[in-house]
Amino acid sequence: MILRTFATAVLVAFLAAPSFAQTLLIENVTLIDGRGGAPTPGASILIDDERIKAVSSDTIAVAEDVQRIKGAGKYLTPGFIDTHVHLRRETIDENNAGRAGRSALASFLYSGVTSIYDAGNRPDHILKLRDNERAGKIRSPRIFATGGIVTYPGSHGGGPGATLVDSWPEAIPEVDEHIAKKPDIVKFTLEERGWGARPLIPMLPVDLLQRLVEYYNDRGVRTTAHTSSELRARQAIFAGVDTLTHPVIQGPVSDAFPKLMAAKKIPMSTTLTIGENYARLAEHPEYLDQPLYRASLSVSEIDHLKNIVAKEFSERSWTWWMKIMTPIAQENLRKIHDAGGILALGTDQTIGPAAHREMELLADAGIAPIDIITIATKNSALFIGIEDDLGTIEVGKLADMVLLDADPTIDINNAKKISAVIKNGAVVDFAELPLAGSQ
Repeated sequence: MILRTFATAVLVAFLAAPSFAQTLLIENVTLIDGRGGAPTPGASILIDDERIKAVSSDTIAVAEDVQRIKGAGKYLTPGFIDTHVHLRRETIDENNAGRAGRSALASFLYSGVTSIYDAGNRPDHILKLRDNERAGKIRSPRIFATGGIVTYPGSHGGGPGATLVDSWPEAIPEVDEHIAKKPDIVKFTLEERGWGARPLIPMLPVDLLQRLVEYYNDRGVRTTAHTSSELRARQAIFAGVDTLTHPVIQGPVSDAFPKLMAAKKIPMSTTLTIGENYARLAEHPEYLDQPLYRASLSVSEIDHLKNIVAKEFSERSWTWWMKIMTPIAQENLRKIHDAGGILALGTDQTIGPAAHREMELLADAGIAPIDIITIATKNSALFIGIEDDLGTIEVGKLADMVLLDADPTIDINNAKKISAVIKNGAVVDFAELPLAGSQ
């Protein structure tokens, strides 16, 4: 069982109340604001309704009846943001996702992930979920979504719900139909495969990608591109995309590529976890016994993963290819980070604890914990284009925060030691989350 401890009886009483935004004061906490600077001890943060009203390195005077969180011995970070998920595709009713969908969403909040970007899904599923989250109908992190992927016929991601484009301007009606659904970001795929265990497939022509990027950007829609090699990443960059959805994993990057990423300041989603998870499950299924996974997955799901899926993964050549290539992707990301490029946390999975595994893998790559916090917060907000409202703890921004029992700048694994999660100025009541497992 995971024990969530709070500093005072006042906070316990507050959490028992309905979870809605109001005036809240967090006192005497060590603040890690997401901007990359040293932690500030003894800080106070005042939240009024859903936004941050004041941030001080000293006490803040408020009325006696204002709700308070005593932060002594605790650490406050911005809410974590996962810039690449694919939410489960269970059916939805008028107000909610199906049971498994609800538990997946709950697992993000429970893990301190307060915003997610779904990078391709069945449009009627994900866009309905997004609308329900924004209307306050479901307990969920903030959802940003592509809906269907836009790509070339037969290319990567060209399944159900995709917008397939093979010529221009003939494709404009289909593209306009996609834009009418109001995607937060459009995702293209620039991937011919032909590496690892994957056969060759058709690829979106680069000149067509450039026309699509311009068309979407002209209509205020942000863009991202799935690439896996330096060549395709370069082509996407010079076609004008706003972000890159994956690291280079087909081989080591050139010495020039990190410099290009630093010059262009194009955020790259890290997504190490998806490839590393195959061998991790096959070789070390005991990771599923960690508290965050036990809360996020049912006993039967864990049993199935350990005894069925782990065996399936062990028999796939793809598993061992990705085990070899993940350290290369880690080193590529470290080089980009050291050069001054922008990395954003992404997992390519559909469960909250994966964000913490992603942080572990970034630490294993040699990136400092304080920088990983920035990657998981400020940089991830930049990736989605929500940096004016989220990603750092600053006056005027929306109050999405994670209160920790230990210092994540000393050991990134301390980011798992979650005491409380605040979304939109309200403390999340863990007891009300429809988690699949046990707390």
